Amino acid sequence: MMHKHCFEAFDRTMRDLMRKVDEDNLNKPFGGKVVILGADFRQILPVIRKGSRRAIIKAAINSSVLWKNCKVLKLTKNMRLTGDGTSQSATELKEFANWILKIGDGDMDLDEEGSCNIDIPEELCIPQCDNPLQALIDFVYPNVVDNLCTPRMFEEKAILAPTLDCVEQVNDYVLSLIQGESVEYLSSDTPCKSDENFDVQGDWFTSEFLNDIKCSGIPNHRLTLKVGVPIMLLRNMDQTSGLCNGTRLQVNALGKTIITATVIAGKSIGDKVLIPRIDLTPSDSGFPFKFTRRQFPVSLCFAMTVNKSQGQSLSEVGLYLPRPVFTHGQLYVVVSRVTTKKGLKMCILDEDGKTQTSTINVVFPEVFDNL
Repeated sequence: MMHKHCFEAFDRTMRDLMRKVDEDNLNKPFGGKVVILGADFRQILPVIRKGSRRAIIKAAINSSVLWKNCKVLKLTKNMRLTGDGTSQSATELKEFANWILKIGDGDMDLDEEGSCNIDIPEELCIPQCDNPLQALIDFVYPNVVDNLCTPRMFEEKAILAPTLDCVEQVNDYVLSLIQGESVEYLSSDTPCKSDENFDVQGDWFTSEFLNDIKCSGIPNHRLTLKVGVPIMLLRNMDQTSGLCNGTRLQVNALGKTIITATVIAGKSIGDKVLIPRIDLTPSDSGFPFKFTRRQFPVSLCFAMTVNKSQGQSLSEVGLYLPRPVFTHGQLYVVVSRVTTKKGLKMCILDEDGKTQTSTINVVFPEVFDNL
C-alpha cells in the first residue's frame, strides 16, 4: 500500500512534468488552446432582465477582460443572400446587402437612446388594407388553410415579432383559421418543494395563481393545438438527434399523454418523434419564487420572437410590428434572416392599426468600438 507522502510526491512529480511539457502556455487563457468564437455584434446582445444600456454593453464578450487576447477576423460577404446569377440580380443583391448592414451598423442619425426612425422601401411593406395581418400571413403561408398538410409548407418560413404578446396574437389568429377539432392541454402547476419558502408558498401560491403565469422558456398553462400546425420545442430533448430548444415540428397526432410530430427544420427534417409531458421550471432569475409546470414542452409557432429566430436562414420572413422594436439588433436580425429580398415583408402598424412605411431602429454603436 502506498503511503500518503508517496501520493504527494507522485502528485508533485506529475505537476512538474505537466509544467515542463509547455511552460510557455501556463499563464495564457485556456492554457494556450485556440478557441474560435463566432458572433455578429449587430445582432441582439445578451438579454439582461431590466438591464440598462450600459449593463447590456458590459455583458457583451468584447467587454470581457479576455477580449484583449482575441484576434478579430471579419467576414466581408453575406453568404445567406442568393441571386439568380444575372448582373441585375447581383446589383440588387449588393444594394440589399448594404441596406442590411446600414441597419445593423446604425449608419443613420441616432438619438441619445440609440434609436431613430427609418423609412422602409414600399415593396417590403404590407400596403394599406382592411386586414394587414391576414395579408402578412398570406405572404408567408399562402392559402395556409388549404395547404396545411402540404409537404414543407412551414419549412424555412416564419412570422417574426418583437414580443411574446405579439407572437401569441399571430398564433391565435392563424389557429382560428385552421379547420379541424382543437385539443386543449392544461398544465399542472405546483410550488417547488426545494424552495426554502415552500411552506409559505403552499398557502399563498394557489394553482389558479400559478396557472396565470406566462414567461419565456416555458409553455402556457393552456396549450391549444390542432393536427397539422407547426410547433416549437422549448427544451433540449435529444441533442444527438437534433431535438433541441428551438427545433420546429409539425403535429401529426394529438394524444392524451403523447404528441406525435415530424421535424420540419434542422438536420433531422422528416424524422417522426414522440413528445411527452415533462416538468419545467422557469430559469428566469427575476422570479422571487420557484414553481414547476408539468406540460408538453412546446409552443405554437406560426410566429416566433425575433430573438428565437437568430441563427436561422429563411426563404420567407414576415415581420409583424404593432409596436416598434425596443433593443439593439432586433430589426437587423429580421432583415438578415432572409435569403432573398423578395422573401421579406413587413406589417408596420401605427396606434390606430393602419399600415406605415417607417419604423424605429435601435443600435448601441459603442458595442463596435473595439472590434
